[in-house]
This record gives sequence, C-alpha cells and structure tokens, in this order.
Amino acid sequence: MSDLVTVAITDRVADVRLNRPEKMNALNLAMFDAIIAAAERVMNDRTIRAVVLSGEGGAFCSGLDIANFTDPSALGGAEGPFGPGRGGFWPNYYQKPGHLWKDVPVPVIAALHGAVFGGGLQIALGADIRIAAPNVKMSVMEIKWGLIPDMSGTQTLRDLVRLDVAKELTFTGRTVEAEEAERIGLVTRIADDPREAALRMARDIAAKNPDAISLGKLLFESTWHGDAPRGLEIEEKLQARLLMTPNQIETVMAVMQKRPAQFADRTFDRLNRANPLETFKTRP
Repeated sequence: MSDLVTVAITDRVADVRLNRPEKMNALNLAMFDAIIAAAERVMNDRTIRAVVLSGEGGAFCSGLDIANFTDPSALGGAEGPFGPGRGGFWPNYYQKPGHLWKDVPVPVIAALHGAVFGGGLQIALGADIRIAAPNVKMSVMEIKWGLIPDMSGTQTLRDLVRLDVAKELTFTGRTVEAEEAERIGLVTRIADDPREAALRMARDIAAKNPDAISLGKLLFESTWHGDAPRGLEIEEKLQARLLMTPNQIETVMAVMQKRPAQFADRTFDRLNRANPLETFKTRP
C-alpha cells in the first residue's frame, strides 16, 4: 500500500486517509493508483465493517494536480490524449477512485474539510454518507479547464441533488460552502470535527449485523433508479437470504440477553449492484 493513502483498521473500522497534504491531496497517477488499491483492500478484508474516508492536512482533496496540465506524461500522455485506461471498460481507470466505493460492501463515510474540488468532490460523491466541516468548500470544477466531470461524478451527483442543481453546479463550477451544501443535499450533515463524527458513526455501524448492513446498501444501490415492483422483489429476496442466518440469529439473541452481539465476519467481498442477487455467489 502506497503511503499516499494510508489505511488503519481499528475495531473493524477502516480509517482511510488521503496523504499528500503538501499538495492538498491533489490527484496524480500515483494518487489514483493508491486510492484504487485502498478501495480494493477494503473489499478484500471481510473483517472490515465500515470505512471512514478523509484527507490529511488542510483539505480533503483539491482535485487534479495542476502539474498534470503542463506535463504530457503526468496522465499518460504517451498513450495519446485520452491517457491510460479510458474506453472499453467501465468504470475506467479515472472513474474507479470515486466509483469503487459504491461496490464496497460496507458503508463508506467521507469526512470532508477545506477544499473538495473537481476530482476530490467526485471521490467524495462515491461515499454513502458525507460529513463536512464548517469550512468546507466544494466545486464541480472541471468547467474551469473546459472539461466535464469524468471521474464518475455525473452518475453520483444526480443521486444527491436535483437535476437542475446538478446541471447548474456543472455548468458554472461555482464554489458551494457548508450550509448550502447541506441544504441542497451535497453533504449529509455538518460537524465541527467531521472525522471524529464519521468514526463515531462507523463504530456504531460496525456493532450491527454486517450482512444486514451490506444488503441494506446493496438494496438501495441496485434499486435506486429502477421501478418499484423490481425494487420490492429484490427487497423480499434479500430479506429471505438474511432470515435465520447465524448473524441474524445472533442479533436477536444479543437483544434478548441484553449483551453485545458477537458477529461473524461479513459474507461479501463486493456488491454486484447490476445483478444484486448474484452478490451471493461470492459466498465462501
């Protein structure tokens, strides 16, 4: 694991931190690699039950490193204007740092502070929950460089704010501060210490049935854009998979016996959001 992104696991919570503070955690190829590796590590460790994603230093992530625009090799210029990993598969290389968090079978809570710009915002949008500091500043900044968001943000932003708001933010690139971000749905809540608030929430989630948490995330992710009958069908079938499983029984017994539950590790490595019932094929 690159030291550009650190992962510390305590009490089944993965504390994932972007660690390029001298550059406000700006994104270059090495950062892309490190974020992708961190997401994959979390997926492959079934002991992890929640993730907190934050940034070291004065900002969560200021977006693409400006050096990428002046160095032709910084984003794979040798392979042509599109850089490495674009085209033929999705999410592509550039989309994975934001989009992979949606496949992680546990809740991902982003703790945001300072600048959350461009690619940094798109990474944050891939989290399930966003807790922001009062000083947070957020921008869909790609239009500043004559571009559109292409790190999966077009697919995640539309799930959080009204479509006209998503368009306005994309067309103008204007900066949104904490109170407005909460009001329009760009962040879940504001906290003076967002990382500590995120860790508290993560620890609370980690104390619950990990299979129920995973399937709850899968249910919302896989039915959000679908029709109600299909969503109800998946809800019914996922619940049937949970009923009378060891972790579900342990939940009931712990409540009845007034003791902390002792759960087995989570069942899934990765959520299959396109075919949610196929997720169960990852069972050992």
